[in-house]
Amino acid sequence: MRIVDIRERSASISSSIRNAYIDFSSMTVSVVALITDVVRGGAPVIGYGFSSNGRYAQGGILRERFIPRIIEATPESLRTDVGDNLDPHKIWNTFMANEKPGGHGDRAVAAGALDMAVWDAVAKIDGQPLWRLLSERYNGGQCDRRALVYPGGGYYYPGKQLAQLQEEMRGYRDAGYRVVKMKIGGADLDTDMRRIDAVLEVVGDGRNLAVDANGRFDLPQAMAYGEAMRGYDLFWYEEPGDPLDYLLHATLAQHYPAALATGENLFSHQDLVNLLRYGGLRPDRDWIQLDPALSYGLTEYLRVMEAAEAHGWSRRRLIPHGGHQLALNIALGLQTGGAESYPGVFQPFGGFADGIPVVDGYTRGHDTPGMGVELKQDLYAELQRLTGD
Repeated sequence: MRIVDIRERSASISSSIRNAYIDFSSMTVSVVALITDVVRGGAPVIGYGFSSNGRYAQGGILRERFIPRIIEATPESLRTDVGDNLDPHKIWNTFMANEKPGGHGDRAVAAGALDMAVWDAVAKIDGQPLWRLLSERYNGGQCDRRALVYPGGGYYYPGKQLAQLQEEMRGYRDAGYRVVKMKIGGADLDTDMRRIDAVLEVVGDGRNLAVDANGRFDLPQAMAYGEAMRGYDLFWYEEPGDPLDYLLHATLAQHYPAALATGENLFSHQDLVNLLRYGGLRPDRDWIQLDPALSYGLTEYLRVMEAAEAHGWSRRRLIPHGGHQLALNIALGLQTGGAESYPGVFQPFGGFADGIPVVDGYTRGHDTPGMGVELKQDLYAELQRLTGD
């Protein structure tokens, strides 16, 4: 058994939407197809991966460093010691060979896309859904049959008024979501508070609404928004400031009583350790949101979970960011607090399998081998088109 080929491409997910920090008019993602000589159902097993939105495609790193290291390795060095499958940890160590620690950034994004493809292939070779494989290997056979999911939405775009924002949120509620998320920080405080009030008219309770500032605020701004939202008891107040400004988070946590959430722009387990040491977050109410498709992949996310638990955090306070099927498989198989969803944006990469509904804010897993990309018809067609499979 060996890896025959690894193909990468860049895909566009451009959109007119924006958050408080960036617009998505030129946004791209990396797509990876890992082709093996293992045959299932009369066809070679192919693992698919892609990076999450927000960090752009990283084809250069994949083509020039990561993929050649895997292709040049001996097949035996990439396989499990027992059984006949690929070993994601050995493959991760292979493509990360000769890479210095720290300075994660774009390298972590390239690794996330490649590592996703590896795990998809491993689960397909094993003949079971990825969430079940994770449960058996890393969670003592325990799993959740359904996971909390929430839609990432409420973006700013030209001409979008309160009525359109409310219509968007009604659509999410009609689709079965209970908790919804909206952007803040892309307008002034008074305007954003009117937007929040408009959404609360739809969802009815602050505990059904999360807000996301995408790291926009300095400490005075973060505190001002926190004070204005103090009585709403929101599901969470996400990324109030720069992800590496631990003092900002620690100070805000001393004054803002409801839940904070952050971590989607941290890219390693060591980043998380520093956040937990110095960020003042509270394990009884706050949320950690590292994105496995942007932070070295599922292989690193296993270390993220270990680091969180070593610092007294329950894995139920972790919600993998990204709105993709990898995050949902992690949530089900490793029993995190849930997963983000992108039912309306960043298509076709956002969202989950076709035909599996969201009911009262929860969705269930798929029953076919792998991560489930083949069950999302438009995503599977795009992956095949891009990689020539």
